[in-house]
Amino acid sequence: MAEGTKEDPWELTTPPGSSQYTMYRDEHSDPPALVCQVGSTTLKYQLHAIDDLHAWLVSQGDWVSLGAADEKKPAAHGTVEAWGRSTDNPVGGWYGLRSGYRGRFGMYMPPLLEELGLAEVTHEARNNQMRAL
Repeated sequence: MAEGTKEDPWELTTPPGSSQYTMYRDEHSDPPALVCQVGSTTLKYQLHAIDDLHAWLVSQGDWVSLGAADEKKPAAHGTVEAWGRSTDNPVGGWYGLRSGYRGRFGMYMPPLLEELGLAEVTHEARNNQMRAL
């Protein structure tokens, strides 16, 4: 498995298998971040999203829909995407750090948790779900 550094990023595939991307930890940024590179687009999420999302999934106790959506589109209630921008999550709002690119939490975070052995993710063409391991 990759180390999750800029030099050795995680190489991931979206749940439907339609796109490949990389992620790595940037512990020196303020705040510490996960950098997600999708083609020429860079998204950033707060680094502690890994532990926070895993803890939330454990509390859910079952499969949760991913519900990936762009920042300007509403997220379906009860989905990973909705939790990643909810005022009820541990950061009180968006985990995404780059304005205009804060969405898609439900698309890019689940494969990382799966890679780290923290979650199981379905890999259908649509309507994917995840659960904690």
